[in-house]
Amino acid sequence: MSSRRPQRPSAGRSTSFTGSSTGLSEASSTGPSTGGGVLNAGPLPDRFDGLRSAHVAAARRLRRAAARREEGLFLVEGAQAVTAALQADALVELFVGESALARHGQLMAGTGVPVRFVTDAAAAALSETVTPQGLVGVAELPGHRLADLGRPRLVAVCEGANDPGNAGTVIRSADAAGADAVVFVGDSVDPFGGKCVRSSAGSLFHLPVIVAADAPTVVRELRELGCQVLATSGHADRDLDELAAAGVLAGPTAWVFGNEARGLTAATAASADTAVRVPVYGQAESLNLAVASALCMYASARAQRAVRSATSGASGGGAR
Repeated sequence: MSSRRPQRPSAGRSTSFTGSSTGLSEASSTGPSTGGGVLNAGPLPDRFDGLRSAHVAAARRLRRAAARREEGLFLVEGAQAVTAALQADALVELFVGESALARHGQLMAGTGVPVRFVTDAAAAALSETVTPQGLVGVAELPGHRLADLGRPRLVAVCEGANDPGNAGTVIRSADAAGADAVVFVGDSVDPFGGKCVRSSAGSLFHLPVIVAADAPTVVRELRELGCQVLATSGHADRDLDELAAAGVLAGPTAWVFGNEARGLTAATAASADTAVRVPVYGQAESLNLAVASALCMYASARAQRAVRSATSGASGGGAR
C-alpha cells in the first residue's frame, strides 16, 4: 500500500499538494504564502480554490475505492472525524470551505498539516452528504495487520457486510466495547468509504480496522492468536445468554458476523468454534447487524471485565 504523506511543515515553510494523474503529490516553498489557498498559519487567504482546482480534483478521486487503494489515502468529513484523525496523527491535508471558516477556525489553528481553503461549491463536491459541513480532510489508509494485534481479547469480524452505515456502527460499537480490532472480509463494503467513515463517528481512528480477503484464513489466524471464534447465526442451538451464564464469553473472543441478508458463508460458519444466536424475546424476525454486533461485543466485554475485576480484587489490588 502506497502512502504519500508529506513532511510536517516547519516554521517559515508552507507545504501543499499538487494534483496529478495519480492523485496527490508534494510541492513546497519557503516563506509565508497563501497562494493556491494553502495556509498553515497567519492571515486568511486572499482567494479560494474552486471546482476546477487540480487539488480539489485530486482529492475528489478519493471518493472511489480504487483511488483510495492506489493512493493509500481516504477522505474524512466533518469536525468530529477530522478531529479524531488529527489526534491519531493520520491527517495529511485539510480542505475548508468559505462558510466553514468561522465555525472551525480553532480547529485549524496549530494542526501541523496543510490547510487548503476552497469555495463552498468545491467543499460540497468533496462531500458525500446532503448538507455538507465544509470541512474535509485527507487521511492515510492504515496498514494494520492481524499479526500486529499481539494477544487480542476481543475482535469483531464482518463477512460480506454490505451496508456502510452498519459497518461504521460496528466499528463505533467495537470501540465503545473496548475491542482490539475490527476486520472486514470477503465482499464487505469498504470501511474507508464516506458513509462508513461518518457512521464510525471518529472510532475508525481509535482502533485497528483491517481489510482481508479470506474469512477462513482470518479465523485461523485469530485462533492462532489465542481467540475462540464465535459465529453468529439465527439458527444456532446455543444463545448468547447461555454462553454468558456458562462463562464462555470471559475468554479472548473473536466474533464473526455475516451479511445482513444471507448471514455467514458455509465455509466461514464451519470454521468457527461455536455458533451463537442472539435471543429474540419479542416478535421481531431478527436484529440487524449493527445491533446484534453491539450486543455480542458488550456481552464479551462485561464478562471479561468481571474476570479482571475479580482477579484484581483477589490479589489485593481492587478493581479500578
